[in-house]
This record gives sequence, C-alpha cells and structure tokens, in this order.
Amino acid sequence: MPHLTRTVRIGSSHGLHARPAKLFAQAAKDSGIPVTLAKDAGKPVNAASILGIIALGLEQGDYVTLVADGDNAEATLERLAELLTTDHDAE
Repeated sequence: MPHLTRTVRIGSSHGLHARPAKLFAQAAKDSGIPVTLAKDAGKPVNAASILGIIALGLEQGDYVTLVADGDNAEATLERLAELLTTDHDAE
C-alpha cells in the first residue's frame, strides 16, 4: 500500500508544546501504523515520539506534513490532522 500524506497548519495558539504534543504522539502510537511528521521540508520524525515532536519547535501557523503507511492510513491521518489543527490552548 502506498504511503499517504497530508499537510496541515498548527492550530494551538502556543504551538505544539508538551500537552498537545503528548496527545498527538499517543494518538500516533495508538494507530498501530508508521507515521512521520515533518516541518516544512525538514527531516521527518517519528510521530509517536513526543521528544521528536517537541524538537521540531512547532509554533501556531507552521505547516507540517504527515506521512502514514498501512491499513487505516486515511483515517489515521484524518484523526492526527484534527489534533494538529485544534487550538488545545483554548480549551
């Protein structure tokens, strides 16, 4: 199965800091398929790694690209994109 990609914009007003990064990494891990996350044209990191995600230094408005391989890749990307575009700091 070919990999699927999705590019989205970070929605949290304070960027992808510890709490939203943890939610995102856990959802990526729970998907059971390989998922990577990259900022702009940078090197992709394992989307299930909270340290890798935080190291990207993602701020509100940054564009990131998700890549997923495997069964349920479309649904996984949909769920992860929703987590990235939501403003978790407004809750």
